[in-house]
Amino acid sequence: MTVEFALGDPGDYSKGLLGIGVPLLGGEPRETITGAVEPAEGECGFAVWRGAGRAVGIARSGAGIGIEEATSRAYAGLLRAARGLNLYRIWNLVPSINGRAPDGLENYHRFCRARSLAFESALGTDFPRSLPAASAVGTAEAGLTVVFLAGFRPARHFENPAQVPAYRYPPEHGPRPPSFARATVAEGDDFVDVFVSGTSAVVGHETVAPYDTAGQLDRTIENLMLISRACGLGDRLGSGVRCRRHFKVFLRNAGDLAPVSLEMGRRLLVPGDRVSYLGADICRSALNVEIEVAVRGADKI
Repeated sequence: MTVEFALGDPGDYSKGLLGIGVPLLGGEPRETITGAVEPAEGECGFAVWRGAGRAVGIARSGAGIGIEEATSRAYAGLLRAARGLNLYRIWNLVPSINGRAPDGLENYHRFCRARSLAFESALGTDFPRSLPAASAVGTAEAGLTVVFLAGFRPARHFENPAQVPAYRYPPEHGPRPPSFARATVAEGDDFVDVFVSGTSAVVGHETVAPYDTAGQLDRTIENLMLISRACGLGDRLGSGVRCRRHFKVFLRNAGDLAPVSLEMGRRLLVPGDRVSYLGADICRSALNVEIEVAVRGADKI
């Protein structure tokens, strides 16, 4: 069977459809995560599908569990469920991502602290070397959702030369930095699958064009081109007759859909591409747009 994101609806695990708790504003309502898998016995709090040297899993925390406790549990379970495999991609849906507790610490920063500590506990202090591509956006649901994709194929992780690696962000971005690589490449015999993390208007570690969607989109597209070159996809995020691309575009403001989709069509999309536009808060309150990309079956360069 195929496991897919069910974008804009709750999904149905029995059919391999995973809801992620954000509204679909336009575009494709499904995104394939992996095919040729079958449901496996639930593991470590995750619903899991396995097959042909790959695994995908999803966990949701219950309402009323604090974000740090929920993250600690989810990542401890994820790292056990994916043991013996290479992590390719992690998706995180964080409730009230920009909300603050009475001590002033944002939910996203609490999530990052618990995630970092979970990686360190399982993998040791050198854990940043193993970090895969990831994204974290807001959800209106009460609980945390975490989805992972892993497999036996070798994985290489890449950074954007214009950005400080997220795991080296200074303390102004929270007590523990975010734990992800900018892109992960899963190697095939004569092709690659590339997972580009949620990408936004950040240079160094600072936000570009705060609250300005058009300015942020310009910088985000430039960052996508930079990471494309860094991980071996050339200037245009993949090439070759087998190449299949899916873009997910997260917008803080639904009213930005029309101008953003126009620019996407003009500057990034080519015939055969799939794109989904979703309404979600972004990890920094000054950011209005974030784009992630999955490139399947690209030619090696």
